[in-house]
Amino acid sequence: MSDAPRNDAVVRKDGEAPAREELRVPVRGGELRVPVRGGELAVSRWPAGDPAAPVALALHGITANGLSWARVAHHLAGRMTLVAPDLRGRGRSGHLPGPYGIAAHADDMAAVADELGLGQVVLTGHSMGAFTAALTAVRHPHLATALLLVDGGVGFPVPAGLNPDELLTAVIGPALRRLSTTFPDREAYRAFWRRHPAFADRWSPWVDAHVQRDLVGEEPEMRSACRLEAVRVDGVDQFREEVSGAVRRLPRPAVLLWAERGLMDEPQGLYDERRFAAAGLDPERVRTRLVTGTNHYTILIGDEGARVVAQHLLDAATGPGTDGRVDMSSR
Repeated sequence: MSDAPRNDAVVRKDGEAPAREELRVPVRGGELRVPVRGGELAVSRWPAGDPAAPVALALHGITANGLSWARVAHHLAGRMTLVAPDLRGRGRSGHLPGPYGIAAHADDMAAVADELGLGQVVLTGHSMGAFTAALTAVRHPHLATALLLVDGGVGFPVPAGLNPDELLTAVIGPALRRLSTTFPDREAYRAFWRRHPAFADRWSPWVDAHVQRDLVGEEPEMRSACRLEAVRVDGVDQFREEVSGAVRRLPRPAVLLWAERGLMDEPQGLYDERRFAAAGLDPERVRTRLVTGTNHYTILIGDEGARVVAQHLLDAATGPGTDGRVDMSSR
């Protein structure tokens, strides 16, 4: 790929993604409804070629960072500005204090949009970021012109006898263990991720750049930038009705793209038609679209998954999207 990330950036090529800008955006309690202590979020921005082009505000998953959206920016190819913060407690915003929680992130996003003068945006999020995007739209209904949720945003009842913290451990236990693990150097961290079933046959410079942004500290004790406290608080928060029910209170219709396979590339993904039916979504308010051939990670950071996400962002900004299944298995 001609403009794969090098040294944590994307090199500009004609007709391809613009160079990534790294910004620092102050966030503080102010008049927002959740009192959060001040600090600066690290924000990645891939500007459009036309300053008047639409803007997407993109939110990452529970242990990810803003560079998970870099491949989507590549496929947008300067037709739309993409703004992707590192949420507090992650990436280069890992130093920011709590309180954490999805509402705090939602209000941070309103602060980012205001500070950067984004105006109205296409609001999108992956995994936990989809829950955050939905709640952001509910708490700040003036902000989003359209919503695109990517393999997240729809919750399910907690099984009887299993409290939310136990459920969180069951769902993302390997990720939680990783946050408590130290690594001797960057190559060891790269090797750890290359063994992950979701990436075993799908490794790329894009995945590598995203992974390396997560690593902090000094050899031989390097670790993930994600704060364990932030991940636990945010993960449990997704099961609360205010958050899990936000998708039913959206101020405007949304599209939800869902992956065929799961977090560990297992055949059962987070969603299927049966689970959507059980969730009782209004099909006029949330249109669901299966993206075949993807797992929970590659629907965003895989080449074809990122291409589909980028096209839906453009459709959301400029016109109607496609209906039905998005089949990538033969591409």
